[in-house]
Amino acid sequence: MTKTGTFGTRARSSGWLGMAVLLAAATLMLVAAPKAASAAEARVVYHADFADPRRFSAMLTSINNMVMHYDDNFIDYDVRIVFVAHGIRFVTDDTLEGTPFAEDEQLREDRSTLRGRLQSLNSLHNVRLELCEITQNSVGLAGDAVYDAVDFIPSGVVRIAELQNEQGFAYVKVE
Repeated sequence: MTKTGTFGTRARSSGWLGMAVLLAAATLMLVAAPKAASAAEARVVYHADFADPRRFSAMLTSINNMVMHYDDNFIDYDVRIVFVAHGIRFVTDDTLEGTPFAEDEQLREDRSTLRGRLQSLNSLHNVRLELCEITQNSVGLAGDAVYDAVDFIPSGVVRIAELQNEQGFAYVKVE
């Protein structure tokens, strides 16, 4: 027979204490779980330094497929496109006449569709868009001529290197 105290038996007291400890441990594991998941987020940087609208369209398709996979599987992600050199053509409606990046017939035909797809990736899937200021300044493009969702970075290639080396981003360039 167990000895009883004011609040019941020792067996019951230690049983409740054990249950409380287990409940507290389980709660801590659940609270910590989202932090562990976000630490394992997918990080991908796409490099857009080309002029071909078909290639850009293929890149947008690749990004869309990737983020849809992540969304469908509840995987956190940080996907970015860094625009350098000829890639500037895809973040402005300016024709860039008189520059090495001037609009051609194919881009003129596809611009509206490409803009809509790019803006959808940004607004619906939080794909970040970053433009190299060296490229922007080399053609004298005003900041307000660039799509609103685009962030300016001092150097595109430096940014890509930082994302890869310091933040663990995978590098993708669509050929």
